[in-house]
Amino acid sequence: MDILLHLIESYGLLVVFVAVLLDQGGLPVPAYPPIIVTAAIAVDRGESLLAIVLVASAAAVVADWLWFLGGRRFGNALLKLMCRLSLSPDSCVLMTRGVYARWGAPSLILAKFVPGFAAVATTLAGDTGTSTRRFLLFDAIGALLWASVAVAVGAVFHRAVNDVLARLEALGHYALPVLLALIATFVAYKWVRRQWFLRQLRMARITVGELYRMIEDGSGPTILDVRRAESRAESGWIPGAIFVATLSDAPLIPADEVIVYCDCPSEASAAVLAQELKRRGYKRVRPLAGGFAAWAAEGHAIARD
Repeated sequence: MDILLHLIESYGLLVVFVAVLLDQGGLPVPAYPPIIVTAAIAVDRGESLLAIVLVASAAAVVADWLWFLGGRRFGNALLKLMCRLSLSPDSCVLMTRGVYARWGAPSLILAKFVPGFAAVATTLAGDTGTSTRRFLLFDAIGALLWASVAVAVGAVFHRAVNDVLARLEALGHYALPVLLALIATFVAYKWVRRQWFLRQLRMARITVGELYRMIEDGSGPTILDVRRAESRAESGWIPGAIFVATLSDAPLIPADEVIVYCDCPSEASAAVLAQELKRRGYKRVRPLAGGFAAWAAEGHAIARD
């Protein structure tokens, strides 16, 4: 523990930069505690807090810039990978992506205050063609606001922070294992939450073959496409599908049979919308197993402009 405190006291700005870079880069490393502790120590020493704000903001912008470039280079493929690996898969579904679709780059100002949204938003910014200047403007504002809140907490509650540090120091050699246990608990909580979320999405799916036969028999259901507009324009859509960007775009009149499809792992967006439609009174709603990719892979007709 003495080594850890020494690192923060001697290399506080470097610790802040690395912690924020890893956190905003997508690793389960909490960034706020190092910022708060460094700010509390700076207050006790009578040092300026501005440097901490600037360093934390710079690290956040660097990480976001990498996500932005990844979105530009790999587009939807990177979003799919993020959703597959993320400990917060709910950040990748329709409702979250709808926020960026509605507000665009200004949503980056508050993105860091929404767990799991920051990386998705910055990647979407690159994928949707947001200009570099516009991205950096709003992302920098958001980073400064996010870092300032953490520094303010450390400054206001510096006495409480010192008490916590004193207690940890009193634990001696047990302090570091305690901190590691807390981090492990945090990661475990995120993993359990992920499993709970995925279990919530388990429902009956309709296969591509079943949907194709329904359409051929003339008993075609209402089909909702919940992919991003860019994906729809690039790859086409199932004939007759209705584009749904947000939950509010869904048809207001319940239909007997509704099929929802997307291009995300485990049909997360489609399943979320299906659950919401059921709560609104729809009788039978099912996600399409495999999403649009499965439909296209079987060689069925695809509509385009």
